[in-house]
Amino acid sequence: MSMGRLSMVAKAVGGTLVGSDAEFAAVSTDTRSLQPGELFFALRGASNDGNAFVAEAARLGAAGAVVSARQPGTLPQVEVADTRLALGELARAWRARFSLPLIGITGSNGKTTVKEMTAAIMRAAFGGSVDPLLVTWGNLNNEIGLPRTLLYLNETHRAAVIEMGAAKRGDIAYLARIACPTVAVVTNAARAHLQGFGSIDEVAATKGEIYDFLPATGTAVINRDDRFFHSWWERSAGRQRLGFGLHPDADFRATDIVVSGTIGFTLHGPGGALPVRLAMAGAHNVLNALAAAAAAHAAGAKPAAIAAGLAAVRNVAGRLRRVPARQRFTLYDDSYNANPGSVRAAIAFLGSQAGERWLVLGDMAELGPDSLQMHREMGECARLAGISRLYCAGSHSQAAAEAFGRNARHFSEVPALAAALAGEVRPGITMLVKGSRSMGMERVVQALAADGSPAGE
Repeated sequence: MSMGRLSMVAKAVGGTLVGSDAEFAAVSTDTRSLQPGELFFALRGASNDGNAFVAEAARLGAAGAVVSARQPGTLPQVEVADTRLALGELARAWRARFSLPLIGITGSNGKTTVKEMTAAIMRAAFGGSVDPLLVTWGNLNNEIGLPRTLLYLNETHRAAVIEMGAAKRGDIAYLARIACPTVAVVTNAARAHLQGFGSIDEVAATKGEIYDFLPATGTAVINRDDRFFHSWWERSAGRQRLGFGLHPDADFRATDIVVSGTIGFTLHGPGGALPVRLAMAGAHNVLNALAAAAAAHAAGAKPAAIAAGLAAVRNVAGRLRRVPARQRFTLYDDSYNANPGSVRAAIAFLGSQAGERWLVLGDMAELGPDSLQMHREMGECARLAGISRLYCAGSHSQAAAEAFGRNARHFSEVPALAAALAGEVRPGITMLVKGSRSMGMERVVQALAADGSPAGE
């Protein structure tokens, strides 16, 4: 199956075709996985220049290459000023070929879980044996991952659910311009990536950029409980708008919430009252479910599909997922990432569990000059929540250990922390492991898990 010709690529990205025109079957950014007939994008990275791999791409049977510097050889090339920007322009042109609902999801916390919930609802809505959705895989939510995802769109897809991440002002605008969402969701704004943003107001403004790229017929899904609700509501004026949250004025709200291992609640929406059950840990997932329900509703899902889809979802690996442990204790893997908001949610969940509760916390990264104070706040929060023990790893989390006080231990390195826990853990406790991606806290989970690896990995 052909995606098109190199001449089409040159036109879409504003490049110059050097050599013969040719058809290509797909797009690749890595020669290690490149297949014959694919178009190779020679991206520049922090340590590698993709232009240096064009000869290898030719040897592997590439149909052509998009380069920022013309390379010797007979392989057809599209020469551009910036291959990263060209990848985005090609993805934008490709996405424009498809008239289908595209749900774009961003936010400081919960966006991956909301993505999975929304996808589950839309699959329930469409049914069938062939997957009708294009969904962001893993965390491919940046300026490289999002275009790569969109370039997989094909005629079998009936909708797309696309996650968008940001580390600085303008990131969401760049991604939303490429994806052209018909439904846009901001889960929340929290103190995350402050090193790049500077303030939570900048975080909120950046997340709100997604609403700027909705068409007049699009729908903005907005967190009614968030402090920036009114700002986002005004920003999305002229589109359909749906609020979600526990606020009584929310279009999608929850009542009768019962948390006991699983979560049950009554969802109130435009279709009336709907009983919902989530086979997931964490009361914060009620808000995630409301966001997903609103987004899926805007894309055409009926109440029955909303209930069925939410019932089918499970915690994503590394995001508050229960993992079988080697000894008889309860282990929750929440190691994928961390910021003050998500750590508070994790502490609230752990504090609601019975028995002795141990929190294992790695540094929260990219918080800027107030990082130590935010880590101290996490230690105080854990102490006030009745957490029994706090184990910390990393230079900044020492402030959390000091604020927690007695029954806190600090380690400079994660392996030393994991080794200590392996020797001290005992039956009957409940342990939750959390930290920023850069800390690699999944190594703690691997050391304690029954099979030596986090569940779902």
